Amino acid sequence: MFEAAIQRCLALSAEARAQQGGELRHTLTRLDAELAQLRAAGPSGVRAAPADAAFELDLAGYLTAWDGGAERLFGYSAQEALGRHVLFLYTADDDDGKVAELFPAPEGGISEVRRRCKSGAIRWLLLSRAAILDAAGATLGMAVRLAALREPLSATDKIGLHARIIEDSDQGVLITDADERIVSINGAFTRITGYTPAESIGQTPDLLRSGVHDAEFRAKVRGAMLGQEPWRGEIIGRRKNGELFPQSVTISVVRDEAGRISHTFSLFSDISVHKNAEARMQRMANYDGLTGLPNRCLLNQMVDQALAEARRGVGHGALLVVDLNRIGAISDTLGQDIGDQVIVEVGRLFRQVLRDADILARVDRHKFVVALLNIEKREHAAIVAQKLLAALDAPIAIAAHGLQVGASIGITVYPEDGLDTPSLFRYADVAVARAGRNIESGFLFYREEMNERAKEHLRLETELRLALAGRDLQLHYQPKVSLRSGRIVGAEALLRWKHPLRGMMSPDVFIPVAEETGLILELGSWVLDEACRQIGAWRDAGLAMPPIAVNLSARQFDANLPRRIADTLDRHGVRPDQIMLEITESLLVGGADKVIDIMNELVAMGLALALDDFGTGYSSLAYLKKFPIRTLKIDRSFVIGLPDEENDCAIARAIVTMAQQLRQEIVAEGVETAEQMRFLRELGCDQLQGYLFSPAVPAVEFERMLREGQRLALSN
Repeated sequence: MFEAAIQRCLALSAEARAQQGGELRHTLTRLDAELAQLRAAGPSGVRAAPADAAFELDLAGYLTAWDGGAERLFGYSAQEALGRHVLFLYTADDDDGKVAELFPAPEGGISEVRRRCKSGAIRWLLLSRAAILDAAGATLGMAVRLAALREPLSATDKIGLHARIIEDSDQGVLITDADERIVSINGAFTRITGYTPAESIGQTPDLLRSGVHDAEFRAKVRGAMLGQEPWRGEIIGRRKNGELFPQSVTISVVRDEAGRISHTFSLFSDISVHKNAEARMQRMANYDGLTGLPNRCLLNQMVDQALAEARRGVGHGALLVVDLNRIGAISDTLGQDIGDQVIVEVGRLFRQVLRDADILARVDRHKFVVALLNIEKREHAAIVAQKLLAALDAPIAIAAHGLQVGASIGITVYPEDGLDTPSLFRYADVAVARAGRNIESGFLFYREEMNERAKEHLRLETELRLALAGRDLQLHYQPKVSLRSGRIVGAEALLRWKHPLRGMMSPDVFIPVAEETGLILELGSWVLDEACRQIGAWRDAGLAMPPIAVNLSARQFDANLPRRIADTLDRHGVRPDQIMLEITESLLVGGADKVIDIMNELVAMGLALALDDFGTGYSSLAYLKKFPIRTLKIDRSFVIGLPDEENDCAIARAIVTMAQQLRQEIVAEGVETAEQMRFLRELGCDQLQGYLFSPAVPAVEFERMLREGQRLALSN
């Protein structure tokens, strides 16, 4: 119907519209007069009113009188109508359960009703009714009068009325011609967009284009403009002042008598208020009102999604329920406002120690939940728990108060403990309740074996810190031997920990702990300082030292690394060419320009770089030429199968060939047999490092080997 209205409105000239608008007002005035005459009926409600038909009903709704007007209006004779219930005149969809003729008249006395004639035609009628009273004033029945509802508007009146409706509508209306030029807008268009008719007419709808929608979305809208089918949806538009705003839009076309598209029209509403309200409701539903953190509802959704991935065997994680203590006491003593401020500050402190990918939620007055959705090891959850507890070590300053808050943490991990959210939360709640009664530590895992592993992890960390402060750490040196001369041409400094109770500990045990806790930075600094100190001591003893290789962690590799190394070299009077820095492929995976810049700065200082464990990482060989690497070290995992394992032979041959093309030195690690040595020497490998010559030895033993000129028997 609206399309037809648009079509008729477009056909009118401004002058014709004005004339038809006057006719419309005349028609409406005439109809108002007729309705007023009906409403002015006497006490019976109908006798003074013009009527086309009249009949009477008893109180049950059965017809007791039927006049000639009723016969002509409905087509039923009095004989056919009398005694029947008035519902036989009702249409099939009049199912509201009310018989209008038996109810008191509404305010004004007139109702518009639909009634069915004998022919089946449905007619709109004006209905009035009044009670039939006896001498005592008791109601005997109802007198009903009906008048045919005359056509209120002519075709011309309708066109004018529709034009007025369009102009006064709260919805913006935009009409374009076949050339997609704007030919008409209404007042709401100007109010919403800011564009006047003078600024809009003759332009294209791109006037409002925001540029935020993709090509697929624009294709759907354009399809509607080309007549494929009407389109309804939401679009982001741009006002005259540049402000973006959301619109609810309907786009359709108007066709001429030949079926060709003559015009396109768009109806749109500014739904900014609705969107803002929706966003507020969404935030209220998903976020904690005090801290702004996700609430339990949103947390459940995110954990459910992570568990769905875990069911496919992708990743694992942990939930940490953090139960704060003393919040109730603080609120009772200092007031609810102070208690709220403490909770907000705790949330801020927790957020600072977590990664961006970790989720922090508040689920209760004094409970937070941390969701670690992607962790490499289960023990990492214990490290995070320790960081959360450490964040509460210092008093929290609120107003003039320094308030101490503690916490207990319960931890559950998935998929080990379960793969459904309710179970994981239940397990974490059980663990936090146990943790609150545990005086040994502030957190507990749901499973006892996880507690033991976490405690062992923390014991190692504590003991490693003590070792750094004492004399339990040592450097041993594993010689590198030339495959041409058999002489020692260098060494790799390897960290050893002489534990007072456990004896000499392998780096495989404590280095992962150092990496996870950040202690690797202190360990790395200690190793470099100790290696330089020892080189200085050998120099003072008159020993000419070959380069000593020192391993660097990727976590040490920052912009300040060159300065730290330079300071250490200066402190011990060591030349840069006496130190080689060994890095792993994990550092190259990032491949960032800043990493290359740091490497170039180190090389410019005179330091040499070696790539350790080559072939075990995931770096692209294409990147290798970008890095100033002087030495490649073939990992022991590729050496162990030589010369019998075909794949190991192929890999070793490929690495050596590539390194030779890049003019890089090649060192093979883990060489233990003469057969391995001969195969590598025939390939063109430069150096070996392994038990065939010597394991890593203390500084005193390495010095002895150098002074005695110990050599590798190449004839083996």
